[in-house]
Parts: sequence; C-alpha cells; structure tokens
Amino acid sequence: MKSFRIGSLFGIPIKLDLTFLLILPIFAYLIGAQLEPVAEILNELMGAGIVIAPLTEGTTPWILGLVAAIGLFVGVLLHELGHSLVAQRYGFPIDSITLWLFGGIAALSEMPEDWRKEFNIAIAGPIVSILVGVVTYGLFLLTPVLEGVAPTTVLNGTLFVLAYLAFLNVALAIFNMLPAFPMDGGRVLRALLARNQSYTRATQQAAGIGKFFAVLMGIFGLFTFNIILIGIAVFVYIAASSEAQQVVIKAAFTDVTVSDIMTAAPDLDTVSPDTTVAELVQRMFSERHTGYPVVEDGRLVGLVTLDDAQQIQPVERDAHHVEDVMTTELETVAPNADAMDALERMQRERIGRLLVVDDAEGEKLQGDPTENGDLVGLITRTDVMTALNIIQQSGAVEPMQSSQPAD
Repeated sequence: MKSFRIGSLFGIPIKLDLTFLLILPIFAYLIGAQLEPVAEILNELMGAGIVIAPLTEGTTPWILGLVAAIGLFVGVLLHELGHSLVAQRYGFPIDSITLWLFGGIAALSEMPEDWRKEFNIAIAGPIVSILVGVVTYGLFLLTPVLEGVAPTTVLNGTLFVLAYLAFLNVALAIFNMLPAFPMDGGRVLRALLARNQSYTRATQQAAGIGKFFAVLMGIFGLFTFNIILIGIAVFVYIAASSEAQQVVIKAAFTDVTVSDIMTAAPDLDTVSPDTTVAELVQRMFSERHTGYPVVEDGRLVGLVTLDDAQQIQPVERDAHHVEDVMTTELETVAPNADAMDALERMQRERIGRLLVVDDAEGEKLQGDPTENGDLVGLITRTDVMTALNIIQQSGAVEPMQSSQPAD
C-alpha cells in the first residue's frame, strides 16, 4: 500500500505505510481492552506492583493503550534501525525503514552473500530489542520515585506502560529469532548454513524451514483465533518462497547479460507512427505481442503497448494513429547490463519490457532517443523467464553450484 515519509534517522528515510495507520488504533484498542488481565500478569511475573483499579476508569485504558502501542512501534523502529546501521557499516545502503501492518521493514539495496555480514546484520535487530527492553525495565525500576509526586493514575499508568514495553521488546527479540526465514532467526540460520555450502542452497534450505514454521504459526493462529499471527504466517510463507526464487534466478543468471537473451533489432517486430490503432490491435492479436517499438525512417521514436491502444474506443481506432498513443519516455537498458538487473528493473518499475539501447544508463529517454544510442534490441519479462527455464532444464548453468562456500 501507499507509504509516506515522516522524517529520517542517520540519513535513512523513515516511512509509514497506510496499513500502519490501520493497525495502530487496533493495537491501542486491544491493549486497552486487555489492560486488567495484562496488568495482573505483569504483577505476577515482574512484581510490578501496579494498582489496577485507577487504570480501568473512564478513558484511561484507551489512553494507556495508545501510548503503549506507539511505544511498541518505536521499539520496532529501533529494531530495524539496528539492522540498518550494521548494514550501512558493511557498505549496503538502506533505501528506507517502513512501519507497516506487521511491524517494520528495513529495505536493503541488496542482501549480503557473505555469511558473516548477514549474520551480524540479522542478529543486530534482536540485540537492539533486548537492549530497549533492558532500558525500559531500568526506567520501570526508577518509576517509584514518582510516588507522592505524581497522581496515582499517572504513577500506575507509567508502571504499566514501562513494564509492558520491557516485556514486549524482549518477547519481540525472542519471536524474531524463530528460524522462520525471512525473519531474523531465519536469516541467522541461512548465514550459518552458508558457511559450508553455496548461498543458493543455504537459501533454499532456510526457506523450506521458514515455510514449515509459517505453517505451524498459521495452524496455531487458527486454533487460538489470532488473526495477526495468521497474517504473519502468510507473509512469512510468501516472502520465503519469493526470496528463494529470486536467489535461484540470480544464481542462474550469473555472467548472463541482456544481449545474451534479448531479441535483436533485426528480428524485432516494429510499427510506424502512422499505423492506425485498429491495425496495431490486429497485429497484436495475430502476432501475439503486447508491445512494439515505434520506428520512423530507421529511428526509434517511441514504444506502444496494448494498454496504450486500449485508451481508444474500438469504434474510433481507425481514426487514431500509433503516434497519438505511443510513449516517448522510454525505459532503456544497455546490452552489457546484467540480465538479473534488467529483471529487477522491470519488477521495480512494473513494466513488461525494456528497450536495449547502446550507451543506455538505465534512465528514461526523452525526446529523440537516437541521441543516446542506437536501438539494438528488446528484452521482456517473458524473455528472461524463458531463458531461466532453458538454463535450469538444460543444465547449462547449475544454480546450486554457482556460489562458492564462504571460507
């Protein structure tokens, strides 16, 4: 969902996802609604000495629920900041930290394949959570100095929030250390597995264990009617599958460039700017293409896709031409670029194809594209996935052996 920036820490943009704005009041409500039994547990486990009666009056439970919920997400933010600062120390830029439905995500520009680096980055978050828990517990121990100074409700409310956050931050660290890849514990597991085997195989094994734990969490969530745990289980399962697939693809495309799998310019089907939209749609149907480079007098002038053609009503397509609907801001890639980079670019930009242009620098071309180099081909998501299937099935490249074990 859409996210927006609220500031930055250590040069890292901090964002809030819209789902965060939905879950925060839910957490506040749940904490407020369960304040009395939770306070009793804290009194039992931590000897908190919380006088519960004043906290259950009026709007006090909901105020304390909101404060505790905000405190919880601050702890999550610090957890992700722990990952981020260690990653930056190793030279991996952090695009952003986003707070969302299930906590927080630190978006690393790329994942380290050195097991020691991944281990240190992964373990940093839980360590920070434990430190936050310890600091919060220290403040909790100092709270009795307010006795006789602050009103009873403020004193007991402070005791409740600090004890609650001390307990939850430690619990967060323990939960994150479950070997459910791609959670922190799963990444620690992958790092340890990668000590003696390839990064790709270690990822597949960690992902398999992660999906197993996701199933267990989902079953437990169903039996306990815990919707949040079920949601986390689904997220973990999907994320584990996705990252494992990405790593296998990256291994398969080691040393494979765009020029190796693109459709070369002489073999490209192109259209001219004066082609009618009706003719374009007919060609798309008969040739089974959904996009064409637009060429005029040997010059690349644009790109037209099925989405562009659909902007024109069927009854008006004979009266409109390709030049009326084509795109002139062109997403390009150089022929010597990595095939994996091209795929990631298409996924990031949510497009199905890239024009391959000499001297392209991975930016949009505006105006006359020939000023930035000649069109040498076209690469699509289908080209990449077809190449991947051929590589894997032919054994031309063994993804399982493409990464060497770290020393």
